[in-house]
Amino acid sequence: MRAFGQLAFWAGITFFWAVACSATESEESARALLNRILPGRASEFVVQEIPKDASGDVFELDYRDGKVVLGGSNGVAMASALNYYLKNFCRASVSLWGNQLDLPRPLPPFDERIRIVTPFKYRYCFNYCCFSYSLAWWDWREWERVIDWMALQGVNMPLAVTGQEAVWQTLCREWGLSDEEIGQFMVGPAYLPFGWMGCMDGWGGPLRQDWIERHRVLGKKILERERSLGMTPVLQGFPGHVPQAFTKHFPDATLRQLPSWCGFPGTLFVDPSDPLFAKVGKAFIEAQTKEFGTDHLYASDTFIEMSPPSNEPAFLSDMARAVYGAMAAGDPEAVWIMQGWLFVNNPDFWKAPQAEALLTAVPDDRMIVLDLYCESRPAWNKTESFYGKPWVWCIIQDFGDQVSLHGGLPQIAGNLNEALTSPNRGKLAGVGCIMEGLGYNPVVYDLMNCLFWKPGPIETDTWIRGYAERRYGRVNANAADAWTLLLKTAYNEPSRAGNPLCQRPALPDSDTVVNLRTFNTAEMARVWQLLLESKEDLGALDTYQYDVVHVGREVLIGLVPARIRDVRTAYVQKDKEALAKASKRLLDLMKDTDALLSTRKEFLLGKWLEDAKRWGNDEASRRHYEWNARNQITLWGPADSVLHDYAAKQWGGLIQGFYMPRWQKYLDMLQQSLNNGQELDAKAIELDFQQWEEAWTHQTEAYPASPQGVSLEVAGRLWEKYRTEITAKD
Repeated sequence: MRAFGQLAFWAGITFFWAVACSATESEESARALLNRILPGRASEFVVQEIPKDASGDVFELDYRDGKVVLGGSNGVAMASALNYYLKNFCRASVSLWGNQLDLPRPLPPFDERIRIVTPFKYRYCFNYCCFSYSLAWWDWREWERVIDWMALQGVNMPLAVTGQEAVWQTLCREWGLSDEEIGQFMVGPAYLPFGWMGCMDGWGGPLRQDWIERHRVLGKKILERERSLGMTPVLQGFPGHVPQAFTKHFPDATLRQLPSWCGFPGTLFVDPSDPLFAKVGKAFIEAQTKEFGTDHLYASDTFIEMSPPSNEPAFLSDMARAVYGAMAAGDPEAVWIMQGWLFVNNPDFWKAPQAEALLTAVPDDRMIVLDLYCESRPAWNKTESFYGKPWVWCIIQDFGDQVSLHGGLPQIAGNLNEALTSPNRGKLAGVGCIMEGLGYNPVVYDLMNCLFWKPGPIETDTWIRGYAERRYGRVNANAADAWTLLLKTAYNEPSRAGNPLCQRPALPDSDTVVNLRTFNTAEMARVWQLLLESKEDLGALDTYQYDVVHVGREVLIGLVPARIRDVRTAYVQKDKEALAKASKRLLDLMKDTDALLSTRKEFLLGKWLEDAKRWGNDEASRRHYEWNARNQITLWGPADSVLHDYAAKQWGGLIQGFYMPRWQKYLDMLQQSLNNGQELDAKAIELDFQQWEEAWTHQTEAYPASPQGVSLEVAGRLWEKYRTEITAKD
């Protein structure tokens, strides 16, 4: 018996060793992801690659021998099977804004095998801008986490442009450009996407060599992981944008100087009719392929927010053929991925003849169009579904990564279903998230995950209560009611950002007190109250703590417009005492909001700055990166930038360190004006603010990079302080 037992033991070892050795790359990648997501429970799952369905990617769930079997046509599908099981059987959730992974023991069994096939060939992720507003300072630790998250959501088509500066540097040196000329072309690390898209040259630079080399390595690592999971990354294509030094190095070429973008000097483009266009484009694709490999998908957005130099359809057709031709010259299998934002952003230029000329100049199987803003302003139904091109239905959801509680869940579900059922949908081939920043609303991505795999009519009232249950791992009546009310208020708004707190103050008679809400503070206060009343049951959960802070921030920030109106009324009535009182109330509210935000890592200025500085290898580079980080979230350019406050953040540290001092300056100006009887000079005030803000971007004072205070304690204190005011009818 002993010999038999030993024989059986070694036979088992041999069997499992054979299985391990024969595991596919997708299975190995999925198993590694499983260990990262559920390090203590991964052994209770089995991953298994299965054949792709004729209709597309597929995942299966089965329960055998006490283990959950995650089958999928690739690593993304297996990860999606895991996510489906966690959400639907374990009341669990994974997000970038808190996980709830308190799984039952043992794992819940189920009787019948589940098989889900997605109808979407493409599931896209990332706007170029996201690489600025959210990802600018990320290293591998953050990237590994977001790649896992994308796989769980079902993303198989991520934009992957990290490290392309190395390609440009190599090529520019080969063409004879000096390092100084290259430095004048490449933008700083907080603005890289706007250089890639051809909007600007040089701003925020020079780009340090250490940055270029380290991001070359990081870019390769990102691509390796994404490909191992079965993703098909979208790399950079050549849009025609070249360094200004090309006028010297290629004097015979036809080069076009574009008009200014948002006040920045216009950039240089190679005319598509000039042979240099194809030469540069081909060289770029070949050099990039040598450095990073290729999956034959290339993003290129010529004139993304700039009008081309001619609206002649023939010129636009030539331009499209040139852009694609340059890709194909470097890669005969190239497919052009183009954002459809230009048709929404610049409809006066892109009328039907111009849009048709651009889109029909490229073979249908060699272009995919991303329709960015389908939750609010879709382009597919204004462009005859992009004239026969495959296209991807996307949501932006977030602009500038501004902190905002919004999402438009009914619009997302309804608008996608409308597109899918329309006889005029054309070649709708995918769904995607093309956000400018990752934002702060995990519920939106949870809904998109459902739609990636099972699109169709969704009863959002029922769905949102299920989300609350997954978010907190249990049924809680107050929490469910809170989320139902959120669905009717904040999450019934497709797009909303901005608050006068984060806007440069202006004269009291100007109409700049902007409140983009369609709901009132009393409604949001009720949500906050319901969540706070769940503290005893949910208080230990990180997801709950995040939501309490985020909703509380929304409540407090909703009081700001009225506070500012009180200040302005007191000034107009020349009531010094009332002005002093109103000023103190406004500043106290800002201080309290800062204290609440400072309790969460997701809302910290200090973390943003420290993440930027960690890329520096000496004091000069650390200060340079910190200036980039400070400038982007405040001035967004030079002192007179028209984009100032575009990427404003309601963050702990930034309110107390930047917005409060700016408002204090303004309030002091008003008080001084009443004291000396002199009228305020709008231009002088604007100039004063510009100089002060520009100086702030060069400062180096430190801010906490880790949470300060206990979220629920601070939230409870502020609820008691403001409850009477915030529960009154607006």
